[in-house]
Amino acid sequence: MERREGRIVNATDNACRVLDALRRLDGAGVTELSDELDYTQSAVHAQLNTLRANGFVVKDGSTYRLSLQFLDFARSVTSRFGNFDLIRSEMNSLAEETDEVAQFATDERGKIVYLDKARGENAVKTGSFMGKREHLHSTAMGKAILSTKSDEEIDRLIEQHGLPEQTKNTATDREELLDRLADVREQGYAVDDEENVRGLRCIASPVMVSETENLGSVGITGPASRMTDERIESDQRYTDVGQDRD
Repeated sequence: MERREGRIVNATDNACRVLDALRRLDGAGVTELSDELDYTQSAVHAQLNTLRANGFVVKDGSTYRLSLQFLDFARSVTSRFGNFDLIRSEMNSLAEETDEVAQFATDERGKIVYLDKARGENAVKTGSFMGKREHLHSTAMGKAILSTKSDEEIDRLIEQHGLPEQTKNTATDREELLDRLADVREQGYAVDDEENVRGLRCIASPVMVSETENLGSVGITGPASRMTDERIESDQRYTDVGQDRD
């Protein structure tokens, strides 16, 4: 669990939990939310009325859902990345070229956050989606981003989030992770060798806007049976995946 610092406003914290529950449940009624959050029904109802009055929640019969206002929030967030339409166009092109899943992500609060995803003709289904957060150490895109950080920054992230095991291939030891990141810096790209999801491999490179400033990372994901070392090493589209995409 993330460490909380400073004073927390309980009413705001409760509202955030209600919104997150609505996201996870894809809509819910008062009773379901009350059971999910262990809040009284009257407290849940008051929160929903407040959120609805402010346009963050809509009501469909007895079911409450997140409103489309969050799309405007998402647009405002992605606008921080300059011409986001260009990033989206590049992901579409990369997916078409490789026939696999192409993704762009950045890091926030010590986690990787997926911002765009495109699927090629032969792409397999993956669990990532816009806004999903995952650990940095177990994903190729996360390791690509970690490779641009100092050991001190990496140590702070390990202290905050740990190195939880996702599969038997996940680096759960600091020294092992640092060794893998050294390889990323030498190669210029990172490989997720079924470290996050069994059966899937990903190759990713950081996207730099300067020698020291990282915008995020670009990755290509596919089944381990297709994303072989031979394919990755022989096809320049993979080893250069993050180049000239800023």
